[in-house]
Amino acid sequence: MILTNDLLQQSDNKEKLYNFKSGDTIAIYYKIHEGDKERIQIFQGTVIQIKGHSSNKTFTVRKISNNIGVEKIFPFNSPNISKIKLINQGIVRQSKIFYIRDKYGKKSKIKKK
Repeated sequence: MILTNDLLQQSDNKEKLYNFKSGDTIAIYYKIHEGDKERIQIFQGTVIQIKGHSSNKTFTVRKISNNIGVEKIFPFNSPNISKIKLINQGIVRQSKIFYIRDKYGKKSKIKKK
């Protein structure tokens, strides 16, 4: 795939559109293609890392589902993401909060702004 100026401008605009950081709770609305049908599914969780630069930038979101930790990695400029909604802003001191994987219950809570 050849990157044109239009694609680069779209990815820059999308990065500026999403203004969140590690520790924030977000809801990602992303499209799922099942055969010839398309639907939107919501994945809500805590951002544990933001990684990469410009067009390669990704973020990892973690949530607990049925007492099992689930993590997904989303690229910032994915066409399958329809919108990202900021639920809560968290107060953390590190940019990559992998220590949250070992915590459970009340210990895994992140302070809110």
